[in-house]
Amino acid sequence: MPRANDEVEALLYEYTDLLALLSNDPFKPRAYEKAARAVGGYPGDIRDYDLKQLLAISSVGRSIAEKVLEYLQTGHMSELEELRAQVPAGVLEMMAIPGLGPKKALLLHDERGIDSVDHLKAAIQEGHLAGLKGFGKKTEENIMKGIARLQSASGRMQLGEATQLADDVVEQLADMAEVRSIQVAGSLRRMEETIGDIDILIASTDAAPIMERFVALDLVDRVLAHGETKSAIVTTKGRQIDLRVIKPDVWGAALIYFTGSKGHNVRIREIAVRKGMKLNEYGLFQAKEANALASDTEAHVYEGLGLSWIPPALREDRGEVEAALDGSLPTVVELAQIKGDLHTHTDLTDGLATLVQMLEAASARGYAYYAVTDHAPNLAMQRMTDAKMLAQRRRLHALQAKTKMTLLHGAELNIDPNGGVDWPETFLAGFDLTVASVHSHFTQSSQEMTKRFITAMENPYVNIIGHPTTRRVDSRPPVEVDFDAIFEAAARTGTAMEINAHPDRLDLKDEHVRWAKRYGVKFAINTDSHSVPNLDNMPFGVGTAQRGWLSKDDVINTWPLARLRKFVQAKRTAAKT
Repeated sequence: MPRANDEVEALLYEYTDLLALLSNDPFKPRAYEKAARAVGGYPGDIRDYDLKQLLAISSVGRSIAEKVLEYLQTGHMSELEELRAQVPAGVLEMMAIPGLGPKKALLLHDERGIDSVDHLKAAIQEGHLAGLKGFGKKTEENIMKGIARLQSASGRMQLGEATQLADDVVEQLADMAEVRSIQVAGSLRRMEETIGDIDILIASTDAAPIMERFVALDLVDRVLAHGETKSAIVTTKGRQIDLRVIKPDVWGAALIYFTGSKGHNVRIREIAVRKGMKLNEYGLFQAKEANALASDTEAHVYEGLGLSWIPPALREDRGEVEAALDGSLPTVVELAQIKGDLHTHTDLTDGLATLVQMLEAASARGYAYYAVTDHAPNLAMQRMTDAKMLAQRRRLHALQAKTKMTLLHGAELNIDPNGGVDWPETFLAGFDLTVASVHSHFTQSSQEMTKRFITAMENPYVNIIGHPTTRRVDSRPPVEVDFDAIFEAAARTGTAMEINAHPDRLDLKDEHVRWAKRYGVKFAINTDSHSVPNLDNMPFGVGTAQRGWLSKDDVINTWPLARLRKFVQAKRTAAKT
């Protein structure tokens, strides 16, 4: 069952936005925002917590705890509903536009009478915002991009939400005696960044009991279909899940059929036709024969077509079929090959867990090494100082004796508008490695932003560029850069590009990953964890890396520690020669 923390986190963030709109107290919204982050990042499931347990969560005071407890016990948060009632419905709708914000949404309503996303879109197209303070041409362009993102994402889930929901359903069905095999399919199995409907396949010779349990799950809001081999439900959160039960002897063919993109499936069916065969969800057949040549496993079906097995994340009709034909398909990186996480935070800056809590959680995951990379001082809100960073380093060195996992001391540097980073090289030399990221001035021109990144990469103590495009899936567009110039510079300077595994980021995205790989760029798959639960996001980064055709050798945190250290040192040495 999904954690109640996620539901409460979303409600508290909504409370934050509404307070920012309705309250003149700037500190109150901040308190709710901190509480939302704390609840979302709290390791335990708060579903059955009482008031005392809620108050034990960092940043959750009595007033907020009482609201959370009310929601947990009744499914409602009455004060939140009262705040919603004070805001015109159109404003609430416009607040969902990425980058617009509550204050601007209310201004549009009050000054121009705009009461919906469609109304706002029309007003911009017709020039009705002319003269409205704060709404220049660039702002209008950004709003239109935000509307496009909002509308294209309508009804879709981020990869993390879809995975959690699918895992919950799979867990509740997998223990049935009738279930031989169970597997998610569709875009979720391909690890796309957003998912529409969730597809689940089960192999069984007795579908009826499985279907009965599926449509009766607690998360079901309504049943769309309840058939002998296929059922579909809508959850209480409005998400659709389709379940198909198939015969075990056609399991492989069905998995291929229900996993691949439309383009991939068309391509492999064309190969079958050229070989005088036919391919469908029941198997691979000679054109006029009833008995399948292959159907039980995916490998057998692909082999029957003259192809090597194609990893699910690659089944997008992006050249994977041709590569499988000529033997050039990569052996993609796997989660088990990740030896450590190189971008993580603690409560020294904006993390929610202590240094010890993060180290214990990382060690439990079997990592060989682990980097602590709290924010540097140029991100002023984090209140970092040289003394605090050096004290953390001493503590990390002291803790090394208590773990077999090698502890690396790093920092997430802030790339300023000119490409400079925190601290001079003499101070940076003391870190085992660093991540450097853009956290502000997102609207620089492509030329300015490209120069900014390249300047940072030319610093011999910058080892990884964190979340390189700064995008947020469905909420913030990527910065504008010359990717060819960026990737060429990364390869030339020996700077790894990050694949940020948080499902809200997935940055670099898969297309950029494959683009960068062509230049010989190396990558780091990191979680950018700000809490213990965030460490569980690593599979999403690995899935993105697979979609970008990366192998183990492309990813620096699959390497042995000695090779990783050599990678870091090579850049420093090159700068001195």
